[in-house]
Amino acid sequence: MLKKVVQGLLIGAGAAGVALALWYFGVLDRWEYVAWNMRVNYFAPQAKTSDRIKVILIDQTSLDWGKTENAWPWPWPREVYGPIIDFCRRAGARVVAFDMLYTEPSFIDMADDEALGAAIQRSPPFIGAMVLGRQAGTTTNWPPEMPRPNLDIQGLDEWLAQVNRNRLRAPTALFPVPEIATNVALLANVMDVPDRDSVYRRASLLRVFDGETVPSLSLAIWLAGRSPEEKAGSLKIERGWLHLGQRKVPIDRQARMILNFKGRQGFHESYSAASIIQSELRLQNGEAPSVQPDGFKDAYVLMGPSAPALLDLRSTPLSKVAPGVELHAMALDNLLTQSFIRDVPRRAIYWIVLALSLFSAIVVTLCRKAWQNVLAIVVLLPAPLLAGFGAYALGWWLPVVAGAVGVAVAVVGAVVVNYATEGRQKAFIKQAFKYYLSPEVIEEILVNPAQLTLGGERRTLTLFFSDIEKFSSFSERLDPPTLTALLNDFLSDMTDIILEEGGTLDKYIGDAIVAFWNAPLTQNDHAERAVRAALRCQRKLAARRQEFMDRTGALVKMRVGINTGEVVVGNMGSRERFNYTVLGDAANLASRLEGANKAFGTYMMVSESTWALAKGLFDGRELGCLRVVGRQTPVKVFEPAALPGESAPGYFKDFEKGLALCYQGQWAQALDAFSQCPDDSAANVYADKCRLLMKEGTAWDGVWNLTEK
Repeated sequence: MLKKVVQGLLIGAGAAGVALALWYFGVLDRWEYVAWNMRVNYFAPQAKTSDRIKVILIDQTSLDWGKTENAWPWPWPREVYGPIIDFCRRAGARVVAFDMLYTEPSFIDMADDEALGAAIQRSPPFIGAMVLGRQAGTTTNWPPEMPRPNLDIQGLDEWLAQVNRNRLRAPTALFPVPEIATNVALLANVMDVPDRDSVYRRASLLRVFDGETVPSLSLAIWLAGRSPEEKAGSLKIERGWLHLGQRKVPIDRQARMILNFKGRQGFHESYSAASIIQSELRLQNGEAPSVQPDGFKDAYVLMGPSAPALLDLRSTPLSKVAPGVELHAMALDNLLTQSFIRDVPRRAIYWIVLALSLFSAIVVTLCRKAWQNVLAIVVLLPAPLLAGFGAYALGWWLPVVAGAVGVAVAVVGAVVVNYATEGRQKAFIKQAFKYYLSPEVIEEILVNPAQLTLGGERRTLTLFFSDIEKFSSFSERLDPPTLTALLNDFLSDMTDIILEEGGTLDKYIGDAIVAFWNAPLTQNDHAERAVRAALRCQRKLAARRQEFMDRTGALVKMRVGINTGEVVVGNMGSRERFNYTVLGDAANLASRLEGANKAFGTYMMVSESTWALAKGLFDGRELGCLRVVGRQTPVKVFEPAALPGESAPGYFKDFEKGLALCYQGQWAQALDAFSQCPDDSAANVYADKCRLLMKEGTAWDGVWNLTEK
């Protein structure tokens, strides 16, 4: 598993590197914009715009009304805007701002400009529009007749030293005509730059021109409308923040804030300019207005064009066509309500993308089955997008496409590497086990390789040792072809049964067979499988015994020893040649039990540890307690005689009775019981022992001490 985790870490690190490189160089920007628009469209309709902001639009209805009712050409005479300003003054508006440029003198005469200037002079604090940027005319110095913002922002010089000054400094500017400019409370920059897909998602708050810090229209409105308490607070800028008194506005290195759009279309309550002009004129004549001024009390009023012909429409995440003044209104909304969205720091993005990529790669690398891979992919791929939605709800812009690319590359990489490595692993498993595992067991391992431990490990196994009785004596008189044919047939029959029972063939030692159960696959019924295999092998041999006799003249019988215990199992040998085998005292005991059959004249012997696991399934008998060569501790042994559902020979009952009496030291009674089994070799051995003990009158602890293997 550790190897898989390391593999996943390497794949994940590579995937994160790819994703972060694409993100860093802007390759993913357009996709990120789409993902951001999805988030905005989900959350914005659930948020309400500020009712303190009112927008007056010079819409198509206003243009048509001006043309048909008043014969006003476009641009309108500037005195026309006077009633709009007077309406705001009458209503008690807090601040008035026009998102309109008056950079050229009126086409009528100077008096027209002076009329608008006079209206502005009697207005609530009025914000005038100017343009800063490379395409903003030819003026490179602040004209002396133009009012300066005189913003005192602490830390500005230090902050400018940390960022790219050229992005904040405007080389040229366009100013309103003096008749208008000299009457405004503040001049504000109305120019903003969209993202590369021409959609506006951020609002610039500050620009610098000729050493003067110029606020954006939204910031200028907020500054002009501050309460006395707010005006007492200082303005300060530092890395990542613009402090407006107690307000902290998150900004980027270009002094831009992310727009937190609200409402279904991102629009504030708006009114047609024609309806406002008509309402003011009616109020002046003592008539009822179509728009009541009460709704504008203490409001922040912005006016701007929205008619398509006036070419001031912008694209936002919520709408392909939105009045430019609405972007300023939304920025002001964010400032007033302090509903800001912050950029997740770059360093955090690096770690997030890395973590997502590493986690995805490790998870998929550890998946073993196809359905696990599918489930992992279904869960992991949407995770970055869901994280982005969650971050938005908490007020953060978390780039999701970089994370999605990292996850996707990690998942694909892990799947490909898994496929390649598992292909090699399957080929290795087939090659390593094809000679000593059944094809069915190999297929089971291939389905779940986690069950396989190719290195050495300690496990409790049931071990099987068999040997042909008197093989050396009759093999010497057989010619090689006959002997080879006999062995091949015998070993094939026995091996087939062992493999059918899920056993692992360890090795052949001449005519001997060594096998075991519960490795490499875990088999909870390993003892049962081993005993059943031994009984089936004996029956198969009995069925072919006459055939072997006819072919070779030899009586072929097989002794089997079985023991269950802890051993070391694994691939052992040289780098080039190895064998999946076992080492340990439990294996040695199984071998000794095979030889111990000679002492009782039996052909199957299992240890107490094996019988304890299998005795409820097989009928048989206890043979006794013996101490094998090389082992001091005696072991109780048993002889299984019948498969499940079958019964052992009837004389087993007499044998068991005699054995019980023998353990009690009642030799005469035991002898009588054993005498009831005249054809049972084990009973005859015990009968001889009883006679000897009766003759010598000695005691016996019931343990047979064997002197040969």
